[in-house]
Amino acid sequence: MTEGLALNGLSVPLQVLRLLAIDFPRLTAPNVDVSPLYPTLLRLSLHDSSCDSFAAFESWRCALDIEPATVDFHTQSDGLTAVLKACGAYAGADIELTAFAALPANDTASAGAGGAQ
Repeated sequence: MTEGLALNGLSVPLQVLRLLAIDFPRLTAPNVDVSPLYPTLLRLSLHDSSCDSFAAFESWRCALDIEPATVDFHTQSDGLTAVLKACGAYAGADIELTAFAALPANDTASAGAGGAQ
């Protein structure tokens, strides 16, 4: 049987998570994901059921010094969910920042529903 990555193999994103909690304690708490499949990646996601996800995304984007031009906007779920996504790096970890927000069915045309789904 092949052994997987040991927990210390995730030390980079876990240490960055700790650093983010110290550096930005007042930012909205995101959902956090680390995985042995991508041991240097820290995924942060914000969902509008728990906060104003796009405002929180912008606060995190600024804190992480991710350039606005790198932010991708698209919709999913037949245009009913708007998604912002940006990638960057912080203190040695790759960061993937994503926000999801529900769109009313009649707002999909003005919000760019023609984008990738």
